[in-house]
Amino acid sequence: MKTIRELEITGKRVLIRVDFNVPMDDDGNITDDNRIRMVLATLQYALDRKARIILCSHMGRPKGKRVAEYSLAPVAKALAKMLQREVPLAPDCIGPETETMVAEMKDGDVILLENLRFHQEEEANDAGFSEKLASLADIYINDAFAVSHRAHASVAGVPKYISEKGAGFLLQKELEYFHRSMDEPERPSVAIIGGAKVSSKLGALENMTGKVDRMLIGGAMANTFLKSRGMDVGTSKVEEDLLGGASSFLKQAEEKGVKVLLPVDVLAADHFAPDADVCIVNVQTSPKDRMALDIGPETRKLFAGALADAKTIIWNGPMGAFEMAAFAEGTTTLAHAVAAADALSIIGGGDSSAAVKQAGEAENMSYISTGGGAFLMLMEGKALPGVEALENL
Repeated sequence: MKTIRELEITGKRVLIRVDFNVPMDDDGNITDDNRIRMVLATLQYALDRKARIILCSHMGRPKGKRVAEYSLAPVAKALAKMLQREVPLAPDCIGPETETMVAEMKDGDVILLENLRFHQEEEANDAGFSEKLASLADIYINDAFAVSHRAHASVAGVPKYISEKGAGFLLQKELEYFHRSMDEPERPSVAIIGGAKVSSKLGALENMTGKVDRMLIGGAMANTFLKSRGMDVGTSKVEEDLLGGASSFLKQAEEKGVKVLLPVDVLAADHFAPDADVCIVNVQTSPKDRMALDIGPETRKLFAGALADAKTIIWNGPMGAFEMAAFAEGTTTLAHAVAAADALSIIGGGDSSAAVKQAGEAENMSYISTGGGAFLMLMEGKALPGVEALENL
């Protein structure tokens, strides 16, 4: 796979797939511009070489229809301010008006195409739609790691019609950090896996048994593993159909010499609310009428101890319902422990990233990934369609 550095882009029309799906408030103001800032290095590199930059992105889920609230107009305005140059928004991502705008571009110009998902053909990876997008450019760059797990037209379809293609700096950095943490980790290597569902993480857990030395499992998904070991988890969320899979995984990890740590105590509440009645209980004696919503103090000590000598840490998923203050301490404690470790620390997934920022430890992590689904797909050992498309000549 080539990178943008290996392509001659001066004076060329360069279509760059970015992820500008930024959060907005009810007044149409961007509340977090990190996804825009993450690709500025790639854009500045292209500007310095006087490329003609055509940016394309999706926003929200308009389901193939033109929806005003999902327009990329606020993004064009924000980007223009960051780049200190005009960034006109094309009326569409394909069509005669857009083609005319592109044809009239001069070296060093930047335009942003309107929301790709205003066309249902984008998510359907329609060949005709891909070809129309590709016709706008001489070179294609993917710098949208967060959508590279999706076989959509702008991600996997367009590269079929443009021979000159490569990765932007953000995509390159994401893949390099993942490779360092999973394929050639400095040991001991520890994976922290949390979140709500075993079903969304079991493939990743199974794949990582051959790559890490320890696993710490928390969050609601830990309940399924605890119950698979015969423990009563009260009214806690459990995926009954995955009890067998959880049990098999634990056996598989043991056979491979991977130490799996599960919660030994939890914060159990009578219901999920800020004013819930909460108590700390040992997982061996959990009350039948309560649900686990965070790891307990003994588990925090256990998990922090398992991170103390780690040299590589990969984290996906919180330890509890951290968005509610009453159940945030477990995740926060772990964030502090990861930050304190003398380790390469990679954080993946939106909830994990938010939790690390909430704990005030974002600056103390080696790398925070921009992609949740793409990150998880890599953890499962699967190839990303967006990356495969760049490798296929």
